[in-house]
Amino acid sequence: MLVIIMENQLLPTQNVCQACLMADQSGQPRWQQGQLRCGRALSKLTDEQPEQYECQMGFRVANIE
Repeated sequence: MLVIIMENQLLPTQNVCQACLMADQSGQPRWQQGQLRCGRALSKLTDEQPEQYECQMGFRVANIE
């Protein structure tokens, strides 16, 4: 599940991505084959951290399972 990380809270992507020009037709991030296509991967500090990305709009996106 993809979520937006904002300081001390997690937001569902539909709360943020629906207004983004980079989102797909359903207002969701462009997620394909385990990668965020509308952002870039960020380095992990530890192996326990979920995959994190920075989207084109500057939000941090995490893939939480």
